[in-house]
Amino acid sequence: MSFHISPVRSYVGVFLALMGLTAITVFVAFQDLGPMNNFVALGIAVIKASLVILFFMHGKYSTKLTKLVIGSAFLWLLLLFAFTMSDFMSRGWLGVPGK
Repeated sequence: MSFHISPVRSYVGVFLALMGLTAITVFVAFQDLGPMNNFVALGIAVIKASLVILFFMHGKYSTKLTKLVIGSAFLWLLLLFAFTMSDFMSRGWLGVPGK
């Protein structure tokens, strides 16, 4: 088993990127983007989560099995989002019962 020691500079860079993305999240939260608000927020959240998983949880330097598990988790998350959005987007098509 081999270990990888990341330089402090990469951790500081990732921390600054996370702080920048947090500032962008706060800025976008006060903007009216219409229906795109949720997509932009989720996009930023996925980028931030990817940075945390890759660098702070050492997913970038892990074994192939760990990378497979991480990829499977992201695929599962995408499936959950897809099914949730398909349910949400199809509501209201049948109308309100009793009217």
